Amino acid sequence: MKRISSSLYQISLGTVNVFLIEGKDLTLVDTGTKGSEARIFKAMQKGGKDPQDIKRIILTHSHPDHAGCAASLSGQLNAPLYAHQEDALLVEQGIAGRLQNQVSPGLFHKFVFSFFIKKAPLEISPASVHERLADGDTIPLAGGLEVIHTPGHSAGHIALLLKDEGVLIAGDICAKLIGLGLSTVYEDRELGIQSILKAANYDFDKAVFGHGSPLMQSANRKIKEKFSS
Repeated sequence: MKRISSSLYQISLGTVNVFLIEGKDLTLVDTGTKGSEARIFKAMQKGGKDPQDIKRIILTHSHPDHAGCAASLSGQLNAPLYAHQEDALLVEQGIAGRLQNQVSPGLFHKFVFSFFIKKAPLEISPASVHERLADGDTIPLAGGLEVIHTPGHSAGHIALLLKDEGVLIAGDICAKLIGLGLSTVYEDRELGIQSILKAANYDFDKAVFGHGSPLMQSANRKIKEKFSS
């Protein structure tokens, strides 16, 4: 686990990151691909955290690399699932995403789409979503976790703002793989860029992403400058 702030940890699962928020108990943000349970638990235990202390799971969106073992983990841990109302509808049906996707420009994105996304099954194990989230909701943990509805990558995509610590959990609004840039696919790329700029107007110094490394300083300014041009 990589510590991002006093309450937030990043767990890298290789192709995707999940996050742990520590307060009176633990909150898991996203679950990785199907079969990621053991890797998440091992990373937590190595970092001195007990997986049984996870009391809720928040999904940034329904895609299979973020919600792939949501049903399994929710059941194992008896932890309720939280998701935006738009993607909650998909999660409960076992649908991982919507078609058609717009592939972002560039050879890198074409490669990632062709080899990793195009043939990936658009299904996950169905799971009950216990809390449906909406823009502006505040989840009472770690001083207040604000929900920012950021559609574009997915209609029900959310970013999460740890207000007291100035950290944005950006999900897949964008990525930081070979520098800060767009995610590989969007349901609506123009809407996605609008959502990036919406999120960048909030007050945060650090940002973490579903894919890639964190921005540890001046993150909202850097995001705004990158995507305003």
